[in-house]
Amino acid sequence: MRIALHSEIREGAIDDYRTNHARIPDDLAATFARVGIHEWTIWRSGHRLFHLVECDDWDAAVAALADDPADHAWQADIGRFVELFRDADGAEGTAPLERVWDLAAQRDA
Repeated sequence: MRIALHSEIREGAIDDYRTNHARIPDDLAATFARVGIHEWTIWRSGHRLFHLVECDDWDAAVAALADDPADHAWQADIGRFVELFRDADGAEGTAPLERVWDLAAQRDA
């Protein structure tokens, strides 16, 4: 499955976020592979970040990460620069954004 997420960088933290997120820790990359997260790309527009995640099952991956030491360490580190995540309605939360349109899906229909 492919999902999108939206987060926001803390005021004044863009350069530090970029620097600290240039490479994730190897143990976190291994955890992602173990829980079925195959690809994760992040784009920035101003202080907004847009994430595209390709995974087997997002809810299962999030549940598996809840007790994972590598993810906890990463969140504590990178969390210094992230203000919050927003859901599809703009409220605080990590629920995937609503997919409005997909060219491949239209083409395949």
